[in-house]
Amino acid sequence: MFERVLSFLRDLPGTGGARPSADDPRVAASALLYHVMSADGVRQDVEWERFKAVLSETYSIGGAELEALAAAGQRADDEAIDLYAFTSVLKRHLGAEERKAFIGLMWEIVYADGELHELEDNTVWRVAELIGVERHDRVEARRRAAAHAPGATGTASDE
Repeated sequence: MFERVLSFLRDLPGTGGARPSADDPRVAASALLYHVMSADGVRQDVEWERFKAVLSETYSIGGAELEALAAAGQRADDEAIDLYAFTSVLKRHLGAEERKAFIGLMWEIVYADGELHELEDNTVWRVAELIGVERHDRVEARRRAAAHAPGATGTASDE
């Protein structure tokens, strides 16, 4: 286990190893979560903390490994020209239920600040389409996330 963690860290940018593989689902997921967090042009502290908490909970990581994955996701998103590079990785590596769960994680990030912005809504919609998550599953995941977000505002375009 320890060797796997060290190997992962060595492969992240800036740690002396090769750049992360374009086929690494953790980096792809981190990049998409970072992208939706930044979609409205404002990255609030509460969103950043939820982003890191989602990564930590999903991958059972913390400390330097968590910071490295968050940074790799941010870097990958900053360098990306579209979402397909990330969504294609997730579609190959995740089963149908895992892809639905991922959309739920995206909604958690969206509602971390209690607001739904149309650009965030559109981003989740595009990602869901690209990874093969049905509309009703995306809408249900949004409703669950909104129900758990105190004072959530905004209405999705598909309601």
